[in-house]
Amino acid sequence: MVNRGVRLFPAPASGLVLLCVLLGAVRSYALELNLRDSENATCLYAKWQMNFQIQYETTSKNYKNVTVSDRGIATYKGSTCGDGKNGPRIAVQFDSGFSWTVNFTKAMTTYSIDSISFSYNTSNTAVFPEAKDKGVITVYDTVKIGIPLNNIFRCSSLSTLESNDVVHQYWGILVQAFVQNGTVSTKEFLCEKDKTATTAPIIHTTAPAPTATPTPKGKPEVGAYYVRENGTCLLANMGLQLNITQDKAVSVININPNMTDFTGSCHPQTALLRLNSSNINYLDFVFAVKNENRFYLKEVNVSLILGNGSVLSFTNSNLSYWDAPLGSSYMCNKEQTVAVSGAFQINTFDLRVQPFNVMEGKYSTAQDCSADDDNFLVPIAVGAALAGVLILVLLAYFIGLKRHHAGYEQF
Repeated sequence: MVNRGVRLFPAPASGLVLLCVLLGAVRSYALELNLRDSENATCLYAKWQMNFQIQYETTSKNYKNVTVSDRGIATYKGSTCGDGKNGPRIAVQFDSGFSWTVNFTKAMTTYSIDSISFSYNTSNTAVFPEAKDKGVITVYDTVKIGIPLNNIFRCSSLSTLESNDVVHQYWGILVQAFVQNGTVSTKEFLCEKDKTATTAPIIHTTAPAPTATPTPKGKPEVGAYYVRENGTCLLANMGLQLNITQDKAVSVININPNMTDFTGSCHPQTALLRLNSSNINYLDFVFAVKNENRFYLKEVNVSLILGNGSVLSFTNSNLSYWDAPLGSSYMCNKEQTVAVSGAFQINTFDLRVQPFNVMEGKYSTAQDCSADDDNFLVPIAVGAALAGVLILVLLAYFIGLKRHHAGYEQF
């Protein structure tokens, strides 16, 4: 994982200061922007993740797909708080010839995410080998999402836009334009997808104060989490311990369920449980159905705020943990490890989860994990060994007794 750190970018001839944090993330750009005016008051705050999937034609008349992920350090030339004629704008440029711009407009009581443009250069042969048409291509999308003034827009769910040969993917969005009195609002306006997924209140903190993260001792407290969509559709009980390896140093974080919010969503083939707290932007557990008769943990995504204020993001969509039949729950009382990457692991304790087919808000019959099965193997093996010894003793006794009687018959 690459941590880009904090850099200041002065906007030319405007007196603006951009506090921009570019976070190296797997398969995405993760950015945070606090745009300030000439009086050093926040006028626009934004935090989001995005990537782009581009299809282009080659000289051999075939089509190739490119996913634009982390292409280097970003600059923000052209970002502005706006004036009486033009609204605020976020403009991002990456060092491989990519640029992205979003414009905001204002009405009487609302503001809007108005339009998005994305530019890429097919002359870059390292990214677009054998491209038939070379040059800068720009695609536009009109979004028109209306948000009440003095509200921050949140959309944790994945949002997709398609324009010509480009698919935009956005998630983990927090944005407020036209910030009043330099203070980012705590009132949230949720996108439609988050409205259907939210099951518990989410407390938003614009800039969490860095705090030292002590290494906890002992097992983490077990939390009870659930998702409700026309009734409870996902249940999870587990103690969670996060292990981060950075520069050969290991940090351990025990999740406190009393200080953790949770949301989620349920679909026929997938289910999501999302946790977040003051030092966890999000921790996603994504479950999937396989072979139409079993479920398993398929994906984990996490964004963590470390004690020094830096942020790390990890994702793995090729997992295969917590496998159990549909209509049952998965249970493992012993400690288990979910290896998300070489630098990030999750230890679970007293785990029980059911992401599908929850009836009346209760767990179905549990399938125990192999770790728990080991608890039974030991006494079974010992019992089998004792039974074997007893059988041998009895056989020896009866054989000896038979020989003894045979000896008497010879007289």
